Formats: sequence, C-alpha cells, structure tokens
Amino acid sequence: MGIMALPLKRAAPSRVHTNLIALVAGAYVAVFVAVLTRSPLLEFDWRLAMWRPYKQWPQLRGFLDILVVAGQRGPTVTAVLAWLGWRSWRSRNPRPLLVFLTALVLLNVSVGAVKLGTGRLGPSYAHAIGSTELFRGGDIFPSGHTANSVVIWGTLAYLAPRHRRAAAVVAALAAVVVGLATVYLGTHWFSDALGGWVAGALVLLALPYCEPFVERVTVWGGGLWERLRTDPVAGSVPAAVGALCVPGAEVPRPATRTFMSGRVGPAAEAGAFHPRVWNERGPPRVPNVS
Repeated sequence: MGIMALPLKRAAPSRVHTNLIALVAGAYVAVFVAVLTRSPLLEFDWRLAMWRPYKQWPQLRGFLDILVVAGQRGPTVTAVLAWLGWRSWRSRNPRPLLVFLTALVLLNVSVGAVKLGTGRLGPSYAHAIGSTELFRGGDIFPSGHTANSVVIWGTLAYLAPRHRRAAAVVAALAAVVVGLATVYLGTHWFSDALGGWVAGALVLLALPYCEPFVERVTVWGGGLWERLRTDPVAGSVPAAVGALCVPGAEVPRPATRTFMSGRVGPAAEAGAFHPRVWNERGPPRVPNVS
C-alpha cells in the first residue's frame, strides 16, 4: 500500500440533488426579495426585533452568549482544522482536510459577496422603523454566524465515516440554535438567519460537485510525496556528505562529462582534480575543453 490511500470515486450528483440545489437557491432569492419589497417577512423582522427577546427571557442571555460561539469563524475553524489535519495525517489521506478547505472557500466567496452587495444594517443600527436597512454599508445579511454553523458542522457530518445521519441531525440542530440565538441577542433580523440557513445549505449541496477536484489534488499530492520520498538523487546526498566526515574515505567523483564535441579522458580528469595542480598552476588546460 502506498504512503497515501487514494480516495474512493463517488457517483455524480443525481437529478434529485440538482433539483434540490435549484429549490434552495430559489428560497435564497425569495428571502431577499421578501425583505426588499417590504413583505410580511420584513414586518415580522421589525416586530420581533422591537419585542426584544433578550429582555423577555434575560436568564438565557449568558448561556446563549457562550453558545453562539459555535457559529463564530475563528474558534470553530481552528478546532476543526486541527482535528481534520490530524485525521488526514493519520490516515495518509488529505481528502477530509481538502473538502473542509473547499467548503470554507465556497462559504467565504458566496456569503461575503452577498453581504457586501446588500449592505444591510442590523436591528441595533436601524435608522427608521419598517425600513429594509438595505444598501446602507452594513454586512448583516445573510447571518454569517448561521451560515458558518451550517457549513462547518454540516461538512463534518458530510465527512463522517460512520453514523452520518446522527451527525447530520446534530449539525442541523446546532445551526438552528445558533441562528435563533443571534435573533434573540438582537444582532440579526430573523430574515438574516433564514438567509444564513439557505446560504450554508447551498454550500453543502455544492460539495459533491467539488469532489473530482479534491480527488485530482489528492492523487497529485500523493504522487508528489512518493517521488520526493523515493528520489535516488535525494537519497545519495546524505551518503556523500557522510563520506566527507570519515578519514580516508573515498568520496565519489562526478561521472565523466562531455564538453562540446569531445570527451575528457581519465588522465585529464585526474589532472583537473589534483589539488597540487590547482594550488601551484591554477586550473590546467584540458584538451577539447573550452
């Protein structure tokens, strides 16, 4: 068995999977349009924000302040990268780490672009009651905490070798709790959480389409590692360096070289490498050597 196990080939996403992506993408657009057109969803956003859930149940605030960390990018990504890095090193298969990194790139690009494009402000910075708060230089839609929790914990469930369904249920519960916690704390509108859920779901649904790329990178990296590990030139360098440290040991000389149209003979090579000749006369003129 080679130093790196090759990933299993996966079947292409089915038609049902493609239809599901279209459905979730449609829901994403519908949430944005509902906010933009001052629909009942926007009215619900304002009613919930003005009700101030953190004042209705203040005893939950301390617990939810800690729980919402499960959706923060820094601590969760650091912990997951450390665990998947160890898992990839132990199995000699970088696929889990590459899949997770791919999910992070998709998340940053897709969610970041929408955040910058919509420019929505959160409830704490709202200007007028009933307004959409769009295009005001904010970065609140969709909820980054919510999308992070969907992608990070959902990717772990996607990579789970066993008990994948149980892991998916746990990931879904974590994403729901984190999204609702941001609404409770007043940092996001409810529609922000909706946008975060569907944005994260889109990233997870796109992962199977990225598997061929991950497989090519895995195979390429495995081949490169094998070449570096078995390169005869790299293996001969320590032997030559070790021979220099042993008194009286014979250091291997370079093979006879061909210069221009002639070949350097043994006598000329011996003269060229004789230390006294170099010290007294300088480099000798070897026939057929320019």
